[in-house]
Amino acid sequence: MKRWRAGAAIALLAILAAGIGWTAWQDRSSTRLPAGIVAPNGRLEANPVEIATKLPGRLVEITPQEGDMVEAGAVVARIDATDIEHQLHQAQAQAALARQSLAAATAAISARQSDLTFARQEYDRTQALVAKGVAANDVLDQRRQQLDSATAALAAATAGEAEARAGIEAADAAVEHMRTQLADAAITAPIRGRVQYRLVEPGAVLPAGGKILSLVDMTDVSMTVFLPAADAGRLSIGDEARIVLDVEPAMVLPASVVFVSSEAQFTPKTVETASEREKLMFRVTLQLPKDVLAGLEERVLGGLRGIAYLRVDRAVDWPATLSVTLPTG
Repeated sequence: MKRWRAGAAIALLAILAAGIGWTAWQDRSSTRLPAGIVAPNGRLEANPVEIATKLPGRLVEITPQEGDMVEAGAVVARIDATDIEHQLHQAQAQAALARQSLAAATAAISARQSDLTFARQEYDRTQALVAKGVAANDVLDQRRQQLDSATAALAAATAGEAEARAGIEAADAAVEHMRTQLADAAITAPIRGRVQYRLVEPGAVLPAGGKILSLVDMTDVSMTVFLPAADAGRLSIGDEARIVLDVEPAMVLPASVVFVSSEAQFTPKTVETASEREKLMFRVTLQLPKDVLAGLEERVLGGLRGIAYLRVDRAVDWPATLSVTLPTG
């Protein structure tokens, strides 16, 4: 009886073990990828944007902290603009002086025109008297000299007016230049992004082009993976892909192939044997859609690791487990 019970127990354990093994095999089979889909590992990379100053000077303010989200066009830092403000006031004063010079030149033209009209009348009158023999020729010569002088004076006044107008244009250009520099002293974010690093602190004296902040564009996120030549050679730009992050296994993100390297990454450029060619790995970049990323700024971050699923055979359908699944909240 004891032997029979021991044998029955062993048989029962064997049946249970077989059932558990069958169930596990079925689970693995259900999650096994179909032929034509490969699954390399990768890491998300957000596009960095560095903010720099166009003007040299002392940094007096940095508004955001690391990790803050800033909007495009928001002022994130300021350069000391005291000297620029003084130069602007000086340029404005020069512009006002140039306008006064123009007014004086315009008045001078009116006076010179009156002098020319009078000189011409005197010349014509004297010429008529000389023709009648009443006036001498030397008087006519004097009137001719007066007419020539009045003509030259009018020309000089006209040139002075043109010079005054050019001075106004130059002064206005200097004012606009100073205003542009004053605006450049307030440094704005070119994109909407998250502050990754504060590269300097207030008080630092920066040259032109000095870097202040590093932003990451959370709507420009990609993943780089590496595939053997046999798989990479079957991909095309624009092919569909899926990304599943380690921290969000229930979320399946859509992606597309935007780059396939034309050169191997891990082996010499020239290989001689078939076994060496099998080791060739090619870099592939997957881009996530901007409209999807816009709603996942707090969840899809640069540096997160995950698995990329690429369909190297377009005739294969995506399995249900890789249907695009995005969070609703």
